[in-house]
Amino acid sequence: MSITSNTHRRKRSRKRWGTGAVLVCAAGLLALPMLPERGQASAGSPPPTITWRSCAGHRGAQCGTLPLPVDRAAPGKTFKLEVARRKATNPAKRIGVLLVNPGGPGGSGIDMALESKFPAELRERFDIVGFDPRGIGKSHPIKCSKRLLDNAPRELPRNQREFDRLASHNRELRRDCRKHSGPLFDHADTLNVVRDMDALRAALGEEKINYFGHSYGTLIGQQYAEKFGGHIRRMVLDSNMDHSRQTKALAVTAAAAVEDSLKEFVRWCQTTRTCALHGQNVPLRWDRLLAAADRGALHESDTPVPADDIISRAYDAFGAGKREWPQLAKWLTTLRIGTPHPQGDAPRTSQTSGTEPHGRDAVFCQDWQARVRNYRELDALVRAERAAAPHARTSPEMRKAILSCIGWPKHANNPQHPLHIASPAPVILLTNARHDPETGYAWALNVQRQAHNKARLLTYDGWGHGAIGTKCTMNAVKDYLIHRSLPQRVVSCPA
Repeated sequence: MSITSNTHRRKRSRKRWGTGAVLVCAAGLLALPMLPERGQASAGSPPPTITWRSCAGHRGAQCGTLPLPVDRAAPGKTFKLEVARRKATNPAKRIGVLLVNPGGPGGSGIDMALESKFPAELRERFDIVGFDPRGIGKSHPIKCSKRLLDNAPRELPRNQREFDRLASHNRELRRDCRKHSGPLFDHADTLNVVRDMDALRAALGEEKINYFGHSYGTLIGQQYAEKFGGHIRRMVLDSNMDHSRQTKALAVTAAAAVEDSLKEFVRWCQTTRTCALHGQNVPLRWDRLLAAADRGALHESDTPVPADDIISRAYDAFGAGKREWPQLAKWLTTLRIGTPHPQGDAPRTSQTSGTEPHGRDAVFCQDWQARVRNYRELDALVRAERAAAPHARTSPEMRKAILSCIGWPKHANNPQHPLHIASPAPVILLTNARHDPETGYAWALNVQRQAHNKARLLTYDGWGHGAIGTKCTMNAVKDYLIHRSLPQRVVSCPA
């Protein structure tokens, strides 16, 4: 998610917070009894049932619909939670259900389940079940006017007048999204998602579930463990969000993670002859390119290149791991410093009408009390980012998310708080790359500290967004999910 034009960026299907890493989890056992929440079915009433059908184009898979309340505090209106399932390929060895979520907010758990990229050992033992969270994908997606989305202010506000313009746009967009999406818009936070997930567990007839959450999907897992810990058999959380961070700490740690990845890219160029920038002073060249872009004097062919485009393209490449670093280095050599373009990096907009899905901002701004009140506070936040990331400057995705909440109502549905996982939840397996630009390693360390003896961290000593993908990490995850075997207390896998 870039805060400026996307001309120079590749489109990525992800979490955002999510990319596609290979995933896993398991099920079984009896759960401890838990009191129903307000608006939840009582112990004596039957749970809602799933209407199953064949999934078009996906042999052997089932797609289903589960009706659930929009607002559990005021039951009445319902929405349809869309679900997909691939049953265990070896029923005799079946352990249970593995629920999966790829992150985002905006990633499709249905697609994740149907793609069936899990190791054979997991597919034979678990029903792989994915769902699109409320407001996302096929589950009553939040929709907004394309005209408003396309004409959003593209520049970081430089004064109070521009700040007010952004706040006004965000308020108009929020009103528009609520009009096109209905009552569900105000109940798209992750706490409601975890209640939906537990209703899905009951509808599947499972006492306990296994869960794999990637990126923003880790927040779903963390909060499910807080509220429904007794309904978990095993849980793997890869590339972790840290919901305890307030706005400044959230922005600063996110920026620091991008700076760390930029340092790793520089180190790679210095030691790798195939890097197109090998032998050059890469930090100096990087800073000069950004400075020229700030003046409107940086060009690719005859097209001006804003600084935010450079940062966003690098951010995407860092998230993909080393495999995209050669292309990034080569692209940086194609940029030329010249005279300022008369139109600078003016936003490119579209006047297309109609609506399109847009659930990210609604989820983030209801999950995080990220409310910057005026330009003075925003300027202080940007300065703090720059201090933590003097070369990378910011996390473009986190900055975009925080800017999207300017002008929103003061209170979030699901504001930040320290993670508290109590018994009877099992020990959760956390995984994280040491050099992750999107969910930085510091977040995983802090989640482990908050969880105390309820979490074990497996570190991948490599790069990119997603720690599941090497033989070492995958074997550890499979042993944990199938055999309930935890890694040693201090354990890492080589890059």
